[in-house]
Amino acid sequence: MKPPSLANAELAVMELLWQEGQLTARQVREQLYPNSTRAQHGTVQRLLQRLEDKGCVRRDRGQAVNLFSAVLSRRAYAGQQLEALAAKLTAGSIAPLITHLVEENKISHDEIEQIRAILDEQDEGERS
Repeated sequence: MKPPSLANAELAVMELLWQEGQLTARQVREQLYPNSTRAQHGTVQRLLQRLEDKGCVRRDRGQAVNLFSAVLSRRAYAGQQLEALAAKLTAGSIAPLITHLVEENKISHDEIEQIRAILDEQDEGERS
């Protein structure tokens, strides 16, 4: 599945929904544009509609006010973006990306240990 392309403003909305769970359009506007005017409300409505059209956001119409929540998880989106980046830059291989991050000290010792544990689990699963 091709990852949805998200503009920076759409990604900012998704970040809020990933953090908060459910928000109204007004709550999104207040957090994105704390000193906003009514003009930004239309902008937020359009962003939420585009995200809904892309299948990233769900609108709950069961209340007096619509509640929006993320359908696409941060982890799934990040994974799709990494795979797309690998396909574009390294012929689909994730290894050069990880190698670069390790060599440039962009991955902490704890994160390396987490990766090791995941790889060990994979190894054990393949052996059984």
